[in-house]
Amino acid sequence: MDRRNSDGSFTSEELVLYQRQLTKLENRNVINALCQRLFILCFNSVCETQLWNNYMEISTVLEKVKQLEEMKTESPKRSQGIGRFINWLKQNGANVYGASVAEFPGYDLGLKAERNFLENELILRIPRELIFSIHNAAPELVALQNDPLLQLMPQVALAIALLIEKHKEYSKWKPYLDILPTTYTTVLYMTAADMNELKGSPTLEAALKQCRNIARQYAYFNKLFQKNNNAVSAILRDVFTYEKYCWAVSTVMTRQNIIPSKDGSLMIHALIPMWDMCNHENSKITTDFNATLNCCECYALRDFKKAEQIFISYGARTNSDFFVHSGFVYMDNEQDGFKLRLGISKADPLQKERVELLNKLDLPAVGEFLLKPGTEPISDTLLAFLRVFSMRKEELAHWIQSDRVNDLKHMDCALETVVEENVKKFLLTRLQLLIANYPTTLKEDLQLLETTLPRIKKLAIQLRVTEKRILQGALEYVQQWIKA
Repeated sequence: MDRRNSDGSFTSEELVLYQRQLTKLENRNVINALCQRLFILCFNSVCETQLWNNYMEISTVLEKVKQLEEMKTESPKRSQGIGRFINWLKQNGANVYGASVAEFPGYDLGLKAERNFLENELILRIPRELIFSIHNAAPELVALQNDPLLQLMPQVALAIALLIEKHKEYSKWKPYLDILPTTYTTVLYMTAADMNELKGSPTLEAALKQCRNIARQYAYFNKLFQKNNNAVSAILRDVFTYEKYCWAVSTVMTRQNIIPSKDGSLMIHALIPMWDMCNHENSKITTDFNATLNCCECYALRDFKKAEQIFISYGARTNSDFFVHSGFVYMDNEQDGFKLRLGISKADPLQKERVELLNKLDLPAVGEFLLKPGTEPISDTLLAFLRVFSMRKEELAHWIQSDRVNDLKHMDCALETVVEENVKKFLLTRLQLLIANYPTTLKEDLQLLETTLPRIKKLAIQLRVTEKRILQGALEYVQQWIKA
């Protein structure tokens, strides 16, 4: 029915609707232009010293994008969906063997023991049908099967699959999607002020690159969904935003696992409902895929008492990796390490000989070496690299010919005094510089942690503390080594 006025003009209601549609179209055109600018900023190569300025430019564009894109809607509290989620698991063949989902202080949600568990006792068994992957979710993705980004980056494909299922009118995965976090503490959620807390830390570069990569992917998919007419674009064209993409990517980064494909021919990225409610602690890996039963199985890594939180191990990863990809810092991380980047300069007149000897040791000419926490901070590979780095021509010639080259990895290897002295001096100077590079001291950071802080800022400071403790421990080790 025509609701216009008798003279053919628009009614006030129609005029408001028209203006809204016009504004939406204008916003879309501006967003598309900003995404083009974003893609250029993220695609052009930048050196390490330019990363911060590049990040600030990207952040400025993204702030404009977020202002134009739809505002976030208030989501129901995750805990409200626990009952539906557990019922969904049981109705689809999952066995939880006395575990439930519950809230824990400092952890949000986690897995709760409803009875006592002994070490190595089975806790969870999740069938393949309930494991979220591009092989059993978001069939619409077949429309993008030839997309180069999705082909090269399965984690990205999994993130897009999440968004597809999230925005379908009906998804069998809804009970699982509803219990996922609505926001995260990964670096994608950090402001420039938060990121500034990483100044002096080697993690800053990894964080900046991560944000740059995700911004580029967002700009790429924005254009793809706007320009193409296919099943994926039909679902995501009008709902795809930067914040929603950050949510999907963070969900994958913080919760993904690798399982064998149905035919066992390759390993695929997947999300495992219920298992991914477990938080991390130091231990062995106790999760595996049972090919015979076609399910993921999780066993207790230690004894757990009734009502206690059940933890799993996420594997041997540094706090830097946890911070960037999982959004937390594990203060007592036994597998932690400070990444020390070292390399042989191409301008070094002995570069050829050094590289040849490093090849015999199976060590890179340029790479990252970990300083470890504890009483032995200098790894055998770091020690060997520094010895090669410090050798003169005659020592290099000797060790290149030696059939005992791996002795260079041992602390008690017999070497010329001058080489060992150069190694000690180099390490001492480098460690002192790395510690001085932070704008705050370890003592100041520990005092800050005693105050009330925003969650992400607190994580950044915790990361600085773990890094500085490793550096301080290594410095004291070298100082004692010099005195010996």
